[in-house]
Amino acid sequence: MTMPRELLILRHAKSSWDSDAATDFERPLAKRGRKAAPRVGRWLDQQGLTPDYVVSSPAERAKQTVLAVCEQLGFPPEEINWDSRIYGGGTTSLVSVLRESPADAGRVLIAGHNPGLEILVQYLCDDTIPFPPDGKLMPTAAVAHLKLECDWENLGRGTAQFQSLTRARSLLD
Repeated sequence: MTMPRELLILRHAKSSWDSDAATDFERPLAKRGRKAAPRVGRWLDQQGLTPDYVVSSPAERAKQTVLAVCEQLGFPPEEINWDSRIYGGGTTSLVSVLRESPADAGRVLIAGHNPGLEILVQYLCDDTIPFPPDGKLMPTAAVAHLKLECDWENLGRGTAQFQSLTRARSLLD
């Protein structure tokens, strides 16, 4: 019997388009994003959803988001795993990253970007997700909570059950 697993899929908070960043990879969070990221972290903490393992895109906006979230959760920043496959990664790359999660991790948080994360949620839940009225499954600073009945190494299409989608903008400070 496999122990139940939980997956938290976090899209980075709102990034700044008018920064001096030389590349998309280096784009930092906007003011709104810097407020939203800790809000998501506090909500995860209140829900008792502290991850055992965190893996994130090393892009600046994802890095700033995940550091702010982990700070609220008391998750040590030196234990965050930075994986460049997440930046620009499609479903195959993202599933590969998640399959490498430690076998004993009951709850994993992956932080990254769209459209990859949105497609990942749909793939893992086999398209059985109630889409929000605005049609955006993973807007900035949103976290999808999925339950799995398989080990990380067996992750694939339809192996997850959708639990919830929480958007930072729906949370109060």
